[in-house]
Amino acid sequence: MESVKVRNVGIPGVKPPEDTCSDPLCPWHGSLPVRGMVFTVKVEKVKAHKMIVVSHEYLHFVKKYMRYEKRRRKKHAYLPPCIKVQPGDLVVIGETRPLAKSVSFVVLGKVER
Repeated sequence: MESVKVRNVGIPGVKPPEDTCSDPLCPWHGSLPVRGMVFTVKVEKVKAHKMIVVSHEYLHFVKKYMRYEKRRRKKHAYLPPCIKVQPGDLVVIGETRPLAKSVSFVVLGKVER
């Protein structure tokens, strides 16, 4: 059995996936660099080819009322073939260079519950 080289993405607490792939856009087995923001988000849809829609929920402070309000933003993220997710899962996504018109994030791993 030959060992497959797994890159270090540089984000603490995120483990590489069990499966392997030969995708050049995989942050673990390819050469795609991850930089910038890292989010833990919920998966909304997994219908497109190698792409998922995630929902990022955050709190925004309203100065006038001195309170926080919940906001939600949908983002598109690239899904490498070595990571298996379903709608409702919590995943960690990291920012990368633009891969398509609306895709600037890549899935780094699934959060274990």
